[in-house]
Amino acid sequence: MESKSFAKSWGADDIGEGTVRFRLWATGQQSITLRLPANDIAMQPVGKGWFETTVPGLAPGTPYQYVLEDGRAIPDPASRAQQGDVNGPSLVIDPAHYRWQHAHWQGRRWEEAVYYELHIGTFTPQGTFQAAIEKLPYLAELGITVIEVMPVAQFGGDRGWGYDGVLLYAPHATYGSPDDFKAFVDAAHGYGLAVVLDIVLNHFGPEGNYLPLLSPDFFHPERETPWGEGIAYEVDAVRRYIAEAPLYWLTEFHLDGLRFDAIDQIEDSAEHHLLVEIAERIRAAIPDRAVHLTTEDCRNIIALHPRGSAGEIPLFSGEWNDDVHNVAHVLATGETHAYYQDFADRPEQLLARALAEGFAYQGEVSPQSGEPRGVDSRGQPPTAFVDFIQNHDQVGNRAQGERLLSLAGADRTRALLAMLLLSPHIPLLFMGEEYGETQPFLFFTDFHGDLAQAVREGRAKEFAGHAGHGETVPDPNDPTTFARSKLNWQTVHSAEGKAWLALTKQLLALRQQHIVPLLAKAGGHQGEVLVTAPGFLAVCWRFPLGTLSLALNLGDTPQPLPAMPGNTVFALPQAQSELAPNAIIVRLAGREA
Repeated sequence: MESKSFAKSWGADDIGEGTVRFRLWATGQQSITLRLPANDIAMQPVGKGWFETTVPGLAPGTPYQYVLEDGRAIPDPASRAQQGDVNGPSLVIDPAHYRWQHAHWQGRRWEEAVYYELHIGTFTPQGTFQAAIEKLPYLAELGITVIEVMPVAQFGGDRGWGYDGVLLYAPHATYGSPDDFKAFVDAAHGYGLAVVLDIVLNHFGPEGNYLPLLSPDFFHPERETPWGEGIAYEVDAVRRYIAEAPLYWLTEFHLDGLRFDAIDQIEDSAEHHLLVEIAERIRAAIPDRAVHLTTEDCRNIIALHPRGSAGEIPLFSGEWNDDVHNVAHVLATGETHAYYQDFADRPEQLLARALAEGFAYQGEVSPQSGEPRGVDSRGQPPTAFVDFIQNHDQVGNRAQGERLLSLAGADRTRALLAMLLLSPHIPLLFMGEEYGETQPFLFFTDFHGDLAQAVREGRAKEFAGHAGHGETVPDPNDPTTFARSKLNWQTVHSAEGKAWLALTKQLLALRQQHIVPLLAKAGGHQGEVLVTAPGFLAVCWRFPLGTLSLALNLGDTPQPLPAMPGNTVFALPQAQSELAPNAIIVRLAGREA
């Protein structure tokens, strides 16, 4: 089956029989010229800042650029692919070229989701979509059900995390072509793996963003995000560019979902918020397969994650739950710098609350900010929260990029891994976590000149006084920083790696057998904190199909267990009446355990 072509408001689209329509919004330009290999064509103004032209007989792969009044040639902001870097020519792409092998894939149910977050450039030695295909059988056998790919929209340079993308419709050329990304998604579906993509709609990166030259009113210069000028989402042409990108990725690439980065920075003055509009459009356009939409939001809100009367998901599926990570990190490492200070006081109580009710902060004042944070989350089902004990941010935003295993040791990390994978929240693993990877994941970029120096100095300043700072902060632009962040797949074959893999595989099998069946009918107000003590917590969830109980001890002394009815699903180590330090026990009553 052929790929579907998404009709974009911006960019180059085949409108039939090899005729390509080029469309661009450029309120800051009096004229725009389309540059093709054979000739230049003046684009026609069609009103409200739009320029348009159609060209017959253009072959796929034809390079093109837009030429501004001052003679500068720039890429298409809605490019489907680049010939090279972010500043060079865009390419005409035929979306129907790829032949799908698994076109009738319907996806995975939300309650089955076990996320595996990976970065294409560091996941394999080659750092490409095609190379990543070779690892898919490994992930499927492990028990992963959803691969989350860090952003792939074209960004400046060859190396980067992807959160500084500027061409929001083009897969990063260093990773491969659009067809290569489709082949990765297609192959994943063949192994029963869903694929979701992390997308960034809150800012543009510092290199290759020509939108201010084309249309200065694309941005609000008076409003700043942490990464640059705020986007004018209420402007029709801007809203189209931003709102159509998610649908484009989901339809043309057959993706199973999206993760929306830092949505607290998407400030929209429209009555119908952009994010609600995007989710509603996606649900209406793709009603026949499972699509999982998650958000990252430091505000601890629940308005975007409602559930219908039968548990249906009308907008977003789940929220990345930083609270669980942050308080677990404090318990495991004792670190209380920066945002960890919010979890320094009685962390076991905060972790118990987050497991039982969703968020640890539900309106209380944050010691770090001095402001209230969060809302009551007790009415949310556990599956509205995506939990993790490591991810790209929490590892990579440490100065030295240390993983939890290097900071907390094997015993505590094992206990937390079991908590993560056997809780009724949706779990997420960060690439390499499953086999005990100790290679760092550092912040890396590929900028040059003044921009490189600014990033280098900013990174060093950011970590002054932070734990993990050490003597120096690795230079993000040094290729060695990128190379050090690649997974060491040889670890998988070591005795330690095999033991970690066996544990992860065991936990994921137990999750599918015992936890997942509880979740389809799971609602809110089902979690309860049973007891806490220094370093110790016990919680339970009373579901229609059974009661799940979990006790975790990261303290220094054994702790007596509260009443936890049912059969033991997992214990590390085995426990009867009390739980040893760095230990966990999970029990299930009400269905066969």
